[in-house]
Amino acid sequence: MAIITGANSGIGKAISLELAKLGAVVVMLCRNKTRGAEALEEVRSISGNKTVDLMLCDLGSLQSIEGFCLEFKKKYQRLDVLINNAGVILPGRHQTVDGYELHFGVNHLGHFLLTNRLVDLLIESAPARIINVTSGAHKNASIHFNDINLKKNYTVWRAYAQSKLAIILFTYELADKLKGTGVTVNCLHPGAVATNMGINRDTGFGTFITRILKPFFQTPRLGAATALYLATSDDVKGITGKYYYRKKPVASSKKSYDKEIGKKLWDLSEKLTGLKKIM
Repeated sequence: MAIITGANSGIGKAISLELAKLGAVVVMLCRNKTRGAEALEEVRSISGNKTVDLMLCDLGSLQSIEGFCLEFKKKYQRLDVLINNAGVILPGRHQTVDGYELHFGVNHLGHFLLTNRLVDLLIESAPARIINVTSGAHKNASIHFNDINLKKNYTVWRAYAQSKLAIILFTYELADKLKGTGVTVNCLHPGAVATNMGINRDTGFGTFITRILKPFFQTPRLGAATALYLATSDDVKGITGKYYYRKKPVASSKKSYDKEIGKKLWDLSEKLTGLKKIM
């Protein structure tokens, strides 16, 4: 039983398809009903797996996440794999419905709340795995605690990089908290992948650039390889708190290992999402 966020396109859809081919019960978590339904039909048709399901959730809305988790727990009694894949990168400064800078709000806070609301079910289903998709963009990033929403000196790269560093810090902190529960937590850099993530669906901005660069990028299927490896391979059984690239554990940035920063970010994320201490 697996949940994949951002499953209507790119890496998320590729992961959903490959897990479906293996016979897994898959929940494709998507924000847009129309695009989600199209992706669901494609995955079911190609895989022949009718247990693939579509559930809607906007990771930029804390209320939507809370509603999804309640609905999921009513519908399913176990969760073996959670793949936090959804991500945004958009030009211009945008905010979530809760008022948080969009990249930080969706890429980190949304997955932070989602994971914490599902962690009890993961523990009950153990052995279970949490896989967080991040990026090499984290390497020169910082967490701007004094301006977490980047209202000053905003650039899209600074916002995106901060969110990706946050994902790794979250991974390491959660891995420590879940030691002994049978739930492992790892993250990965998928490499440069040809997806629609950098395209603004409202304005179309980024379409031309993405088309030009596409020949130099991996296909979503290749980009999904490391996430699938972490989700299914016996080689990583019991391994937790690692950062992977091309199916190998590699070092992340020096800041990503800073326990003080990791704890400070966790405490801030609890506060911003309204999450009560559960661990």
